[in-house]
Amino acid sequence: MSQPAGNPITKAAPTGDLRVLVVDDERALADLVGSYLTRDGFEVSMAYDGQQAIDQARQVDPDVMVLDLGLPLIDGVEVCRVVRTFSDCYIVMLTARSEEIDKLIGLSVGADDYLTKPFSPRELLARIQAMLRRPRASTASREPAQEAPARTFGALSIDVAGREVQLEGEAVALTRTEFDLLETLSGRPKLVFSRRQLIDAVWDQTWAGDEHLVDVHVGHLRKKLGDNSSSPRYVRTVRSIGYRMGDGT
Repeated sequence: MSQPAGNPITKAAPTGDLRVLVVDDERALADLVGSYLTRDGFEVSMAYDGQQAIDQARQVDPDVMVLDLGLPLIDGVEVCRVVRTFSDCYIVMLTARSEEIDKLIGLSVGADDYLTKPFSPRELLARIQAMLRRPRASTASREPAQEAPARTFGALSIDVAGREVQLEGEAVALTRTEFDLLETLSGRPKLVFSRRQLIDAVWDQTWAGDEHLVDVHVGHLRKKLGDNSSSPRYVRTVRSIGYRMGDGT
């Protein structure tokens, strides 16, 4: 049964303190997704329009947001843009099959992944579980320190343990997916990674979808690093193969 608009939060008993915010104005779909996530042990919150989504993201501080693009009041792209100003939660965009440009716009403002409607709740759950298997800064900070030196490429410095990036001494704010891409590339700088290899390393080997998802995130990463795509210093394109790390010169 749908909840009143004035009381959009539905919480299950928390397991592992993992929180998911489900945002969709199709309440039947939102409730179905929420039920799958609740059964899997997540603490689930719900929102049914864009303004509720932003308010809930501030209040709940979710680990993952499942975000529909076609929302009333404030659309999903703008919600994603706003949420990215105060949260690094994983964001999975939901979009209609015909809205290819919306998927790309959503990813460009900071979404980590997308699913087209109709989709299987099991597939969504698998995507979320794969993202949450990635290392997190908060987890690393609780583990015994392994003082590895920062990876340096010219003016770019990457602190893997602290999940921090600096460019010419200034901090660079990356999303988790952007950092994971950079960490993967910088870990083996002489290796050329194909899109599929990057998906396997950053998303998961079970991920199925358009591999050009990688290109969108690489483009966003380059922009934050001040890289010119025609002559990049840090993330270089190897024609017909994929990407490798540059030396910063």
